[in-house]
Amino acid sequence: MINKYNYLLALSGFALLTGCSQNKNTDQEAAKAISADEIKSHIAVLANDSLMGRKPFTAGETKATAYIASEFKKAGLEPGNNGAYFQDVPMVEITSTPSETMEITGGKSPMTLHALTDFVTSTRQELPTVDLKKSPLVFAGYGVVAPEYHWNDYAGLDVKGKTVIVLVNDPGFKNGDPTFFKGDTMTYYGRWTYKYEEAARQGAAGVIIVHQTEPASYGWSVVTNSFSGAKLYLQQKDKHLSRCKVEGWITEDAAQKLLAAAGITGDIRAIARKKDFKAIPLNMDVSLTLNNKLKYSTSHNVIGIIKGSSQPGEYVLYTAHWDHLGIGKADAKGDSIYNGAVDNASGVAAIISVAKAFQKAKEKPKRSIVFLAVTAEEQGLLGSEYYATHPIYPLNKTIADLNMDALGNYGETKDIAITGKGQNELEDYVSDIAKQDGLTIVGDRHPGSGSYYRSDHFNFAKLGVPALDINNGSNSKTQGPTYGEDKQKEYNEQRYHQPADNYSDDMDATGMAQIADILYRIGTKLSNETTFPGWKPGSEFKAVRDKSMGK
Repeated sequence: MINKYNYLLALSGFALLTGCSQNKNTDQEAAKAISADEIKSHIAVLANDSLMGRKPFTAGETKATAYIASEFKKAGLEPGNNGAYFQDVPMVEITSTPSETMEITGGKSPMTLHALTDFVTSTRQELPTVDLKKSPLVFAGYGVVAPEYHWNDYAGLDVKGKTVIVLVNDPGFKNGDPTFFKGDTMTYYGRWTYKYEEAARQGAAGVIIVHQTEPASYGWSVVTNSFSGAKLYLQQKDKHLSRCKVEGWITEDAAQKLLAAAGITGDIRAIARKKDFKAIPLNMDVSLTLNNKLKYSTSHNVIGIIKGSSQPGEYVLYTAHWDHLGIGKADAKGDSIYNGAVDNASGVAAIISVAKAFQKAKEKPKRSIVFLAVTAEEQGLLGSEYYATHPIYPLNKTIADLNMDALGNYGETKDIAITGKGQNELEDYVSDIAKQDGLTIVGDRHPGSGSYYRSDHFNFAKLGVPALDINNGSNSKTQGPTYGEDKQKEYNEQRYHQPADNYSDDMDATGMAQIADILYRIGTKLSNETTFPGWKPGSEFKAVRDKSMGK
């Protein structure tokens, strides 16, 4: 595989260097490697239109991964996968074309819903055609089975052959009781991925999530851009036939009309979060056909390593996903390339800068440092899932995962936001650096969005590796205490998963450099210690780590 990619690197103009400098460098030189200008230079390349939105299986992937491998080589990293800079990630691309309408029949008020306007659907089942034919509809509340919270929306319910309608997020969101689930902080039970997984475990034929902007934390345009068209999945021996036939979303307006036709009116979230809630058969059926095109191919994670000087068999891992959404629906300006400058050319640019900083540092790390740029995050965290389940370096010898995703492009802040604050001891390292730098620590700006479960660090966390994801807070060093919040809102509404997430020379990358510097310093400390940071009491990931460590 490496020979093929060396050739592709040369074709792309990103030929691998044959050697690296042997000159001794100072720590001041290491610090210079993490700069706004350095980070912007990489974003400019990775978010260029010529990479066509960096979608896996495209020429954009070839160019993006070639560039990253070339930069890893320039930074002095050794190939991280037995002599190769690439890890094969076998996937299947399924392009599902739904029938133009979803037909709701059997009740007093038959309904016709329209694709993209009212619903978005896809399938993981590797079949030419998938049908729902008059599948009985059931409103299953939040679609949650959570024994630790004494909650089971499927209790006493047989959904085999049926299609469940479920709400996004979990029963704790906006309930007013911070002890109910985790209050406004989303648990994994609130994630759309969980809804699909649980419906499949229950044997449902279909699962449709009701989209609501506040509990989802994104608008309907994100659903239509992210969940329609070609989708990628890791290849599975059972061809995904254990999953529901149909997985999808429905607009809040369409859902309310559907539920009202079955006699369910009012605040559907309030109804579903009642402790005595029982799933409600709607006495209506749904019919829908999906025609599929299947393509089997291999995408790639990019991996490089700095081998530790005295503890090379223990690893500090840096991650960022290189992919974005490719070419899709054009915006009002006619732009159809989803370049993903912030999401996540910024994170890849940052880990390249961190890699250079480690190589320029006067003191070399005792533990090994691994840099992993993963594929298909936008398709469901697939590249990190594949690495986590097919690790090149043992997970019980992996000290931590330090992840960078969609770094703030609004400058340095006086506060640092820890995603999923309260999870593990890596947060204490952030706090120590914050004290040194005169910064404050805050949690998620929007804990209901479930950010801890929405990026690649999650796949390491759920297998026990302490995982950290941080970003700039709201209090701008130059623009005031609410500037960051305003800029993040603007980004979410106008650029997130849209063609407008472009590179600009005016982009302020000083905040990106601030986060990269903090994570570099944390990695430096971790790489020279002998202890292993752990999960804090109460974390859902502590038990699996303890087991993997023989505790």
